[in-house]
Amino acid sequence: MWRAAGWIVPPENPEGTVYGLLAIAALLAAESGRHESYVDTVLSAVVAAGLYWLLHAYATALGSRLAEREPLSAGMLARALAHDWALLRGAAIPLGALLLAWSGGAAQRTGVLIALWSAVISLLALELAAGVRSRLNGRELALQAAVGVSLGVGVLALRVLLAH
Repeated sequence: MWRAAGWIVPPENPEGTVYGLLAIAALLAAESGRHESYVDTVLSAVVAAGLYWLLHAYATALGSRLAEREPLSAGMLARALAHDWALLRGAAIPLGALLLAWSGGAAQRTGVLIALWSAVISLLALELAAGVRSRLNGRELALQAAVGVSLGVGVLALRVLLAH
């Protein structure tokens, strides 16, 4: 379990994992009523995750070039792509849940809801892990967990708002 957690949340870019998780959850929430098939839903999420990864890596490389006054190089771009690979790891959580729901025969709307809940639960787990690592007391840990759950509920609320 710890090995899987270490793969999903790499120590060199844990924020990328969180960003990928939230970005794909928000996309699935926003598009949940627009696609009628799993194929369309999965393809749009995969394409969006790939674009988020490329755009984030480009922004990282450009930001570095602006700060350090360096020209763009293949090595710099490769380092940025490798660094921001964590974004795809985070996106894999709701995408994996969506694929599992599809393979289990769930309706497409149900699969999207399962994917969204996987993101909410993942945020809660990440908040709890961060709190435990910080040696927070029960009250502080509950506050951190509430922050993660609030963001997750925000994603669920987006789905409700855009479905009507």
